[in-house]
Amino acid sequence: MQDVTQRRKARQRKAQGEAAPRAFGDVTPTAPAVPAAAHLPALRPEEPGRQAAEDAFLNLDRLIHARIGQAAGGLSPIALHAAWADWAQHLAVSPGKQLELAWKAARKWQRLMGVLTCQMTDAARKDDAPAACITPLPQDRRFAGPEWQRYPFNLWSQSFLLTQQWWHNATTHIHGVDDRHEQIVEFYGRQLLDMLAPSNFPTTNPEVIERTMREGGQNLLRGAAFLAEDAKRMMAGTADGTDAAFKPGKTVAATPGRVVLRNRLIELIQYAPTTGTVHPVPLLIVPAWIMKYYILDLTAAHSLIRWLVAQGFTVFCISWKNPDAGDRDLGFDDYRELGVMAALEAVTRITGAHKVHALGYCLGGTLLSVAAAAMARDGDDRLASLTMLAAQVDFTEAGELSLFTSEAQLALLEDMMWEDGYLDKSAMAGTFSMLKSQDLIWSHMVREYLMGEREAASELGAWSKDATRMPYRMHSEYLRRMFLQNDLAEGRMEAGGRRVYLQDIGVPVFAVATEHDHIAPWNSVFKLTYLLPGEVTFALVSGGHNTGIVAPPDSTRARYRLLGHHAGETHPAPEDWAASVPQVAGTWWAPWADWLHRTGGPESVAPPPMGDADAPHHGPAPGRYVMQG
Repeated sequence: MQDVTQRRKARQRKAQGEAAPRAFGDVTPTAPAVPAAAHLPALRPEEPGRQAAEDAFLNLDRLIHARIGQAAGGLSPIALHAAWADWAQHLAVSPGKQLELAWKAARKWQRLMGVLTCQMTDAARKDDAPAACITPLPQDRRFAGPEWQRYPFNLWSQSFLLTQQWWHNATTHIHGVDDRHEQIVEFYGRQLLDMLAPSNFPTTNPEVIERTMREGGQNLLRGAAFLAEDAKRMMAGTADGTDAAFKPGKTVAATPGRVVLRNRLIELIQYAPTTGTVHPVPLLIVPAWIMKYYILDLTAAHSLIRWLVAQGFTVFCISWKNPDAGDRDLGFDDYRELGVMAALEAVTRITGAHKVHALGYCLGGTLLSVAAAAMARDGDDRLASLTMLAAQVDFTEAGELSLFTSEAQLALLEDMMWEDGYLDKSAMAGTFSMLKSQDLIWSHMVREYLMGEREAASELGAWSKDATRMPYRMHSEYLRRMFLQNDLAEGRMEAGGRRVYLQDIGVPVFAVATEHDHIAPWNSVFKLTYLLPGEVTFALVSGGHNTGIVAPPDSTRARYRLLGHHAGETHPAPEDWAASVPQVAGTWWAPWADWLHRTGGPESVAPPPMGDADAPHHGPAPGRYVMQG
C-alpha cells in the first residue's frame, strides 16, 4: 500500500511540474518502498488517460478545498468542528464538571447581585461605585476609563468579565479532551465573547455615549465615512497599502547604502559607513521573509541599522523578494542557499573579513540557526557569533500561533497555496490580527467607527501593512517541519541533503525575547539557553514582538534583564530566573553592541569598499525588492 501511495505522489508531483523530492524539500517524508498488498490490483501506467484522470480527481479536491478556505478566511472548518466536538462530547459525559460549572455560575451571579444591591443603595447618597467583584487582566484596557465605574456600565462590564471567566472554566480542564483541542476551543470561545463585549456597541459604551452627546452625533457620521472609505479600499484591493507618510526610501528604509548583490530571491544591501574606522567583523542581518526588512530600518530615530552604522559597524542586510506564482517551488533550503549562504559569501568577499557576525529576526533567526548548524557540520567557521531576535528553534511551546498548524489546517492552506502558487498576504495578516483581536480589531473599530477618530499614522503601523506573500513549497515546509513536527529541535532537520544538529553550533549567541510576544513567546525563545552548547547571553526585554525589538536608547519605557550562561553551568527555570533578576532601565541595544565588540575584538579598521569592484551596479538602497507589492 505504501508503494502505491509513493507512486501516486510521484505522479502528482510530475503533473504539477514539481521537482523530485529533495532531502529537505519534499513536504511529505519519504518511506522505504514495500511490496504492494497481494489483493490490490497491479498499477498499469500504460493505460491511456489514467494518470490524467487521477490528477483531475486530485485537482478537483484541491479546488474545492481552496474555495472552502477562502470562504472560511483560511481556517479549516473540519479542524474547528473536531475540536468543538471533542470538547462537547467529553463535557457531556462529565457530570462533575457540569455541576462545578453550575456552582461557579451561581456564585458569580450571587457576587454580581451583591454589587447591584450595593450600587443601588449607594446611588441614593453618592455617585461612587461599589468595589468591583472582578478586575480585568492587566492587558485588557477596554474598561479602564472612569466612565465604566458608574452604574449601569460597571454592571455590564462586570457581568461580561464574569461570563468571560466562566467560559474559560467551561472550556478548560475537562478530563480526556486533547490538549490542542482544548486550546482551540478556549481561543475561539474567547474570540466569540470579545465580539459581544459591551465596549463594542454604541448604546453600552459610556465613552461613545458621552462623545455622541457632546458632538451631536458627528462622531458617528465621521465613523460611517471612515467605514465606507475602508470598505471601498478593501474592495479595490488597496486596503493593505502603506501610509503615504512612510514610504521606503523616503522616510523609512532610508539609511544610505547600496545593493551589492541581487539574485532571484534576495537583494543584499551594504550600508555606507559614517565613522572613520569600523569594527573588524562585519554584521549580516537576516530578517523574516514574512514582512519587509525595514522593521529594522524605520525612521532615523527608530532605525537599528542606522544606529549600528553610527556605532562603527559594517552592516549588511538581506531584502527578500516578494514571491509570486513563479516562485512556488522555492523551498526552505533555497532560502538558506540563495539567502543566507549567498549573502555570507558576498559579505566575506567584499570586506575580506574571515569572520562575520550574523543576526536573525523571527523566522530569519530560525533559518539562520539551520544555516549555522549546517556550517558547523561542514567545517565552515566563518561565523563569529549569532544574534537571535524573537526567534524560536523549538516549537513545542510556540504560543497561540500553533493553534493554526494542525494537519487539517495545513492541508487546507496547502490547497489554497496550490492554486495561486503562494499564500496571499491577507491570510497571514488576518491570522496575526486574531492573536491580538482586542487591540487590532475591536478597539480599532471602536476608536475609528464609533468615536470617529482616525488612528494616527505611525512608522510601525505602516510597516505592518506592508506585508508579503509566502511561496507554496517553502511555507508548507516551514509549517510542517517546524510547527507540526518540530524537526529542528528534535534532530530531524536536513540542509543540503544531510541532517543538521543545533548542538553543533559552537559560536557565542545573544538571544533576545520580549515579555509580551504573541508570536514567539519568551519561554520558547529561552530554550536557546539549553539547546545550544556554547555561551548564550539571554535578554528578556519589555514590549511585544516588534515594539520590544525596535526600542532605541532614548526609549523611556524600555527595560531588560540579562542572563549569561556558559557551558557546564546549570540551567535555571525561565520563571525562576525572571523572578530573581531585577529589570534594568534602558534598551537592549547598548549591552548587545558591547557584547559584539567583546566577541569580535576591540581593534578598528578602515571601512571596506562599497560592493565588489568588478560586480555590476545594482543601485542605491533600499533597492527594488522592497518596493514590490
